[in-house]
Amino acid sequence: MDGKGRFLDNIFVKRLWRPLKYECVYLHAWETGSDAKAGVGKWVEFYNRKRPHSALGGQPPAVIYWQRNETTQPDQQVHRVA
Repeated sequence: MDGKGRFLDNIFVKRLWRPLKYECVYLHAWETGSDAKAGVGKWVEFYNRKRPHSALGGQPPAVIYWQRNETTQPDQQVHRVA
């Protein structure tokens, strides 16, 4: 996403929004905005930590991220924000 208005900028966003709509939003009828926010938050957590991705060899993105982060910066301390 280089911000130059290229067609490729939108691909990355659409790859997230389509599954979010069809796997989460369209399946629930939340009554309040806070319910919707909590439901989407749970789905994003599932998407990043548990849902297998075929492009990543069947692993979730969080696993790949932490594997790459550990191998590229083994001598740096990891700071995790809660």
